[in-house]
Amino acid sequence: MNLPNALTYSHTLLTECVGPGATVVDATVGQGHDTIFLANLVGPTGHVIGFDIQQAALDATQQQLALTGLGKQVDLHATGHENVATYLAPETQVTAAIFNLGYLPGGDKSVITKPNTTLMAIKALLPHLPRGGRIILVVYYGHPGGQTERAAVVDFCEHLPQKTYQVLQYGFINQIHQPPFLLAIERR
Repeated sequence: MNLPNALTYSHTLLTECVGPGATVVDATVGQGHDTIFLANLVGPTGHVIGFDIQQAALDATQQQLALTGLGKQVDLHATGHENVATYLAPETQVTAAIFNLGYLPGGDKSVITKPNTTLMAIKALLPHLPRGGRIILVVYYGHPGGQTERAAVVDFCEHLPQKTYQVLQYGFINQIHQPPFLLAIERR
């Protein structure tokens, strides 16, 4: 048995806290894998709110949702995740959110997530987390601009108040190149 990579472990952490009827956020829809995964977890009574700035990513995900019959519990928005607060009522509890930082695999590598918009989204989501709620960040940083975002996100997470949040960092440290790692913020 092998240790799970960051992306696989992100799904383990989501499964632990997301159940039927929950409201969750896919902050970087991309190829739709997390969107589909979350839609299955929340079931027909739940709600997935997804964001991506690339229309092609949203179109491909919408097609997958139609094929799987999971579309009714998912709302996709063609905007950056920094606008998440616009789509959440003040009383909305977000059980979990997931981010895959970097660029869309197979897409335009010049379109990347950025430190300022990622931090805006995280800060907007934190007040909506119930106790036990989680924000999962899978950090891909082996591309131009990736190191800057990595540093900003890690620094932000390191300074979250320990009495309110637990922050886990998970990733392989002996692999070549820059393997992605995971940050999990959990509200206490």
